[in-house]
Amino acid sequence: MKNASLVLITLMLGTSMAAIDSSIVNVSLPVIRHQFKVDVDEVAWVITAYMISFSLFIPLVGWLKSRIGYFWLFIGSVTVFTLGSLLCSLSPSLTVLVIARVIQATGGGAISPTSLAILSESFPPERRGNAVGWWGIGNVMGPALGPTLGGVLTHYFGWQSVFYVNIPLGILTILFTFRYLSFLRGTQTTKPRFDFQGYAWFALFIVGVQVAVSAVSKGGAIKLIAATVTTILSFWLFIRSARRPQPLLDLTVFRSSDFNHSAIIVIIRSVALFGGMFFLPFLLQGLLGYTPIQSGLLMLPNALMMLVSRPYAGKKADQGLIRSVSVIGIMIVAISFFGFSRINVGTAIVWILVLMMARGLGMSLLVAPVSTALLNSVTREQTATATSMNSLLQQLGGSVGIAIFGVIHQFIYAHYLSKQYNAGTAEHFALQDGFLISAFVIALALIPAIRLPEKHVVRIKENLEPKHQL
Repeated sequence: MKNASLVLITLMLGTSMAAIDSSIVNVSLPVIRHQFKVDVDEVAWVITAYMISFSLFIPLVGWLKSRIGYFWLFIGSVTVFTLGSLLCSLSPSLTVLVIARVIQATGGGAISPTSLAILSESFPPERRGNAVGWWGIGNVMGPALGPTLGGVLTHYFGWQSVFYVNIPLGILTILFTFRYLSFLRGTQTTKPRFDFQGYAWFALFIVGVQVAVSAVSKGGAIKLIAATVTTILSFWLFIRSARRPQPLLDLTVFRSSDFNHSAIIVIIRSVALFGGMFFLPFLLQGLLGYTPIQSGLLMLPNALMMLVSRPYAGKKADQGLIRSVSVIGIMIVAISFFGFSRINVGTAIVWILVLMMARGLGMSLLVAPVSTALLNSVTREQTATATSMNSLLQQLGGSVGIAIFGVIHQFIYAHYLSKQYNAGTAEHFALQDGFLISAFVIALALIPAIRLPEKHVVRIKENLEPKHQL
């Protein structure tokens, strides 16, 4: 493969574009609601429609890869995402905006798993960790930079600008794809059947999860029970349908213990990080009194530390230090969450910046080795399924994390109000306790992490053997 660096840059461009969009829109919702004169529940569909459509498209990656190949799948995904972004920016009503978000998510749902699959198949195992480290900069820095960028763009240029920013990035990615990923055109394609039954059960499962998440966050016991039963039943039927020839997803990836341990870490990480970090803007802009732009700038060191440390984490993964680096990363992230729980009125800005940098370092040490372990645990034929499952688990874990932590926050907030604290203080204490719970949840990832592979141990044993043996 020629121009390996430019191949990696192309994949990073596409991934960062989709990743930024996962968080950049949130800060614009109050402005969108005001312009279209709608209720909070209605404007929430801007996020909900995207998340559902995003999740529903992820399982199609493997089937589409077999039908049209990685080149056209990647360029098609970026094109649809860019077109959807343009339609979002031109939307004259909330209904049109929601439809445009569905189109946008249809492309966005395939970008990350497709780019990771291309990376996995294009780079040999001994260079894969370093490549994943660099690729992950775009995938992780997107959500980190999204709130800051969204706040600045919305403040100065209006909510439409958060979608305009995707258009030049999309065009640049398409040009780079034709120039540097053309070697993928030679990929052999097949015509596998489409598993309609499996996809129907999967779609029902995804919708059931989203409805259950909504019921948890908004209340409604009957709705929650019905959604939970639907989710469990459809999931069971989906698993059964996967036993047939040419299933929607090749669930044999779960026969690998390394894949299972990596997948569990991905779920725990997403629940803790999406749920816990959801509180951070409220902590900074609440009792502490920082403006949206100030809080966004305070979160910037987190992204910058990821930029610096992700390649290092990837190199360590290539050296086989997967288990030890992951464990250190989990511990650093847990400590940073504990530090956030101690932030109070009068806390020095320097301390906040140090915690942000610590979280960025911990995330780098956690994400790159786990992604490398997940990719190395499957065969080449299972790569598309593995990357799709990685993206799907992140999406579902994040959705569930935000909903669960939102309910926990409301419960703790009501607890402090009952103790005669004023609303501002009760809110602040509830946020602090939320970070403590986040620290505990992310620490649970240590259980599967200690069972990840550690290849350097094998090398040491090999070095101890007599070298004169033939």
